[in-house]
Amino acid sequence: MLTIAHLSDIHLGQVHRRDGGKRARRRAEQVMAYLDALPGPLDAVLVTGDLADHGSPEEYRQVAEVLESRHPVLTCPGNHDVREPYREVLLGEAPSTGPVNRLHRLPGVDVLMLDSSIPGQHDGLLADATLDWLEAQLGSGRQESPALVAFHHPPVELHIPSVDRIRQFGEARLAEVLRRHPRVAALLCGHSHTPAASTFAGLPVLVAPGVVSTTTLPCEGGRGITFDHPPMLAFHVLDDDRRLTTHYRIVI
Repeated sequence: MLTIAHLSDIHLGQVHRRDGGKRARRRAEQVMAYLDALPGPLDAVLVTGDLADHGSPEEYRQVAEVLESRHPVLTCPGNHDVREPYREVLLGEAPSTGPVNRLHRLPGVDVLMLDSSIPGQHDGLLADATLDWLEAQLGSGRQESPALVAFHHPPVELHIPSVDRIRQFGEARLAEVLRRHPRVAALLCGHSHTPAASTFAGLPVLVAPGVVSTTTLPCEGGRGITFDHPPMLAFHVLDDDRRLTTHYRIVI
């Protein structure tokens, strides 16, 4: 059995009421402290994008500090992230504008962190190069092991107009790739600042809450983003039958 913590949208550097970004950092630190204090085992922490708010090198230095953990931490970029400083500061690589895609082999499961960002835009797309990479990784290596595919933008509508306008588009080819590789157990994403669950290509789509803020539904009054709710995260438990069970937690 594998247990993964999943958080998203920490937006370090986001200034709220002229606080110099202290609120965003405090909430992210609160979540990471909660995870580090867990008495039981945790196999990894996934952070599905929007690590920084403006994509500056200084913000990524803060990200590196805040996400320091006793657990393995796996990340991918979101629409607020900038690939060049992300690579240079967080990965120790030469700056590059290409998609940031990574395969992480955890005990018994492959986790593929994909870059669904489009530089300069807020909506998402998995580029052909990323989908080709995904196909190659799923088709090679540990075929007996299940795989989790993670990215920032959800590839489905969540029925929140402000989010659906900037979701992941061009998703038909992703569906084709997934249908050729039945070892994929689920899709994990963020971007929407709300805990949600849906399906895509016959697979669960599990959306992590936003740490920095929460997006409300139209039935809740249509206020859009609220900063009043406490930070949240998800725990995903993958059992020996390849069934993924998700638990959402408020961190106070």
